[in-house]
Amino acid sequence: MSKRLKGKVALITGGTSGIGKDTARLFSEEGAKVVIVGRSEEKGKKIAGELGENVVYKRADITIEKEISESVDFTIKTFGQMDILFNNAGYGTADNVAEISQKQIDYGLGLLSSVILGIKYAVEPMKVIGGGCIINNSSVAGHVYGQGSPLYSALKSAVSHYTRMAGVSLGPFNIRVNAISPGAIATPIFWGGSQRANTLSDEENERKMEKLKGNLAKAVPLAKTGLAEDISEAALYLASDAGKFVTCHDLVVDGGRSVAYNEPHH
Repeated sequence: MSKRLKGKVALITGGTSGIGKDTARLFSEEGAKVVIVGRSEEKGKKIAGELGENVVYKRADITIEKEISESVDFTIKTFGQMDILFNNAGYGTADNVAEISQKQIDYGLGLLSSVILGIKYAVEPMKVIGGGCIINNSSVAGHVYGQGSPLYSALKSAVSHYTRMAGVSLGPFNIRVNAISPGAIATPIFWGGSQRANTLSDEENERKMEKLKGNLAKAVPLAKTGLAEDISEAALYLASDAGKFVTCHDLVVDGGRSVAYNEPHH
């Protein structure tokens, strides 16, 4: 069977855990050369080592514009081009409208700007090679009530809409821009993200994961938990020739959760 991303080069932000890590695995298995970026240097180097010579880690904080542009430059310098950008890095927050802080707002806006700036710096390299694919990690929280905090939901809605606007703008250059809106996918983001997970033992992380899977399965019509591989497969579809006529689209991957459980909870 031919590899669906043979000859392609991908940059994946937030590549040191969860969805980003699994997408790096799948993309490399399908023939792509991959750069993963994230702040967890020890973990990033370990993942790159496990996935083989076609996966390279670069430390970067994607809330800093200079480090976004440097990540793109690094990808091109290392592998010669950049065909795919997966703006995957994200966060969880427990803000509420009555108590939200400026610090929470600033941090959330920083992650939104990482998507916008990631797209900005991908344009010229993709024009040079005649096109490319940009994928932004959004969320069902951007579509319906009750799937995330107010700030998180609003920012993810912005990611989805910016995806559509950028897709129209970049269509003439054969640059496709799409989003994926995961439902409740079992990843370490539920207990503090990759930074928090890095401080726990493998056994503790596994215990938390198994408990999480059981809880999430109860809130999905398919009665099973969404996993990182469900999102990486969606990303593969969008990045490969199978999705060559898909742009400006937000692909919801949630097992039906956003349809069945979108009423306000009191």
